[in-house]
Amino acid sequence: MRDAVKALGGDPEQINPICPADLVIDHSIQVDFNRKSDSLQKNQDLEFERNRERFQFLKWGSKAFRNMRIIPPGSGIVHQVNLEYLARVVFQRDGLYYPDSLVGTDSHTTMIDGLGVLGWGVGGIEAEAVMLGQPISMVLPEVIGYQLQGIPDTLITSTDIVLTITKHLRQVGVVGKFVEFFGAGVAQLSIADRATIANMCPEYGATAAFFPVDTVSIHYLQQTGRDPEKLWYITKYLKAVGMFRDYSDETQDPKYTQVVGLDLGSVVPCCSGPKRPQDRVPVADMKADFQQCLGNPQGFKGFNVAADRHGESVEFQYNGVDYSLSHGSVVIAAITSCTNTSNPSVMLGAGLLAKKAIELGLSVKPYIKTSLSPGSGVVTYYLKESGVMDYLSQLGFEVVGYGCMTCIGNSGPLPEPVVESITKGDLVAVGILSGNRNFEGRVHSNTRANYLASPPLVIAYAIAGTICIDFEKEPIAVTGEGKEVFLRDIWPTREEIQSVEKQFVIPAMFKEVYEKIENVNERWNSLVAPSDKLYTWDPKSTYIKSPPFFEGLTRELKNPESILDAYVLLNFGDSVTTDHISPAGNIARNSPAARYLTSRGLTPREFNSYGSRRGNDAVMARGTFANIRLLNKFLGKQAPKTLYLPTGETMDVFDAAERYQEEGRPLLVLAGKEYGSGSSRDWAAKGPFLLGIKAVLAESYERIHRSNLVGMGIIPLEYLPEQTAATLELTGRERYTILIPTHITPRMLVDVKLDTGKSFQVRMRFDTDVELTYFRHGGILNYMIRKMADQ
Repeated sequence: MRDAVKALGGDPEQINPICPADLVIDHSIQVDFNRKSDSLQKNQDLEFERNRERFQFLKWGSKAFRNMRIIPPGSGIVHQVNLEYLARVVFQRDGLYYPDSLVGTDSHTTMIDGLGVLGWGVGGIEAEAVMLGQPISMVLPEVIGYQLQGIPDTLITSTDIVLTITKHLRQVGVVGKFVEFFGAGVAQLSIADRATIANMCPEYGATAAFFPVDTVSIHYLQQTGRDPEKLWYITKYLKAVGMFRDYSDETQDPKYTQVVGLDLGSVVPCCSGPKRPQDRVPVADMKADFQQCLGNPQGFKGFNVAADRHGESVEFQYNGVDYSLSHGSVVIAAITSCTNTSNPSVMLGAGLLAKKAIELGLSVKPYIKTSLSPGSGVVTYYLKESGVMDYLSQLGFEVVGYGCMTCIGNSGPLPEPVVESITKGDLVAVGILSGNRNFEGRVHSNTRANYLASPPLVIAYAIAGTICIDFEKEPIAVTGEGKEVFLRDIWPTREEIQSVEKQFVIPAMFKEVYEKIENVNERWNSLVAPSDKLYTWDPKSTYIKSPPFFEGLTRELKNPESILDAYVLLNFGDSVTTDHISPAGNIARNSPAARYLTSRGLTPREFNSYGSRRGNDAVMARGTFANIRLLNKFLGKQAPKTLYLPTGETMDVFDAAERYQEEGRPLLVLAGKEYGSGSSRDWAAKGPFLLGIKAVLAESYERIHRSNLVGMGIIPLEYLPEQTAATLELTGRERYTILIPTHITPRMLVDVKLDTGKSFQVRMRFDTDVELTYFRHGGILNYMIRKMADQ
């Protein structure tokens, strides 16, 4: 950034950006390759070995920027650390009190709404501008009231509740809106339960999912070791300004734009999948639902497996023992992700289930990739103190690190015999995880079906070894003595869990963990980093590279230009996620990114992941649209490829885009509903920008991704109501001219003309004047560079 300012004639030494809030950096950690008790230390050593350059860059940033605070890697997931430690709820400055708020660079920032702190996620591009002093703009949102009533069954978990809410609110339609929870049922939920629901806000599409502060909130602050004096003024202030809520008092309920709701008593145990978090399936229906998905056409609920292959199975050996895999076999079982590992009730529930399972002689097949990645050290603390950790470890669920891990695709490789069997039988193998996202290609390349579930259910399906089981009618396992054990025999009740939680999740535990959190990682403490104001780029680095975003940038502002005769690079349907656009997981050996890294002298074991290499634009551009489950209408099958339309050749997406750019041909993307859903991944906009994509034409957008597109100067175009690619009979093989007027206003209509002679209008989704300013400058970053160069 300072380099670009210097190039425009500004003074980089006058620029010392101020982070407006504490910045917590979170890292995913690779899962262990075995089940040894020292797997956590091995993973942390491996992380430093692979990511030293990135960590040095971050440590440089902590010195070069003011008001920047880094929680070291290996300490936990950012959202859980925020909930348990950083969040203030109310803070005072210069004798005045303020309600806490938060804007974060991850979509699951909304987790903090469960504690009564209004927060939401923004794209990384937007956040970069905020760090440089630029305010965030947004259209005033509608507020949807979500009324909770009733009492949940004693066997129900918070995960069951949130998956039910996720499906419901996706059906209601809350993209770009705030959701506020109210009603007597809220009082039935702990702060951890509320945080679980708020965390999955991006999965149902809302901007924020807010739970106002009540007495339960104050008790949680006390439980997590917050200062008693602060608890006093938090309560006093919120009551004084009318922000303290009694959920049993209906007279305190605000007026909402719309009210919907849920009877907690109607919630049943459930999972979500096999490809989207909103596709809830009751546990009682899982077996039948999966078998139906096998034969359904390729789609969100279909794998297009021929009927005569539904009974396919493959025999293999692992460690000298014979096993077999079939459709529905579980090969990954992970207790992971900030959504659930922050919640003592489901974590202790998993531990108690493991204890009962071990006592009855049950086990998990050794070829199943199991892992436990808590969101903070506090979780490990109370699992050990309560005595359940040993039982989790015996089933293979021992702590392998603190981070997003399997939820973001960092599960590590499966055993080779398992991979060979899946490939040989073309099997639909299963990953079961307590995460928040199960999009295609995200969890693992070898698991075509992935289901979200509560931590206890993750263990249950791991023991069963398959999701093709009816837990009510079929035993989860048979003991060595031939005794059938059912899930109900080992499932803990809410009362059992609450009793253990009350005894072992105590304030002293939180204080002890967080008092030393910034100094506990010795390797981080001893890491040497540059202290110069300007970062010294290493041309040999394959991790950190000076980005090309500012090449050719001039001080003078140019008028926006129309897009002339653009080719369609990719033609999509609905629910294309940021994981499809810019995957974060492992780099495939036959991909353009792999070819680039090989040319730099790296071996496949050194490739690491796209997520770890997001500081290198050469890798990330090649990784754009590199998801192996990408479904492009041009091809009619899943592959990270497209047609180069002038010749009809099938090519890797990057290679096709590169050829288009060499010939000076602009590009666009066609898409359906919910384009860009999922993670707030800035590379899902930066990557398309580097590929030469000038515009996206979709039926609708997820909020953060649309903002990211604007931030990179890519035009988000939206079909008019009742219009789609199908109704307009667009094939994607046409060439598109988008006429951009000199004077642009928010949400204005523009003309699209095709080389076939057809024309129609679309809406430009620049929603505010500020967004239009960014677009005129070619994106947020260009705007900030020009602004700083003129200071």
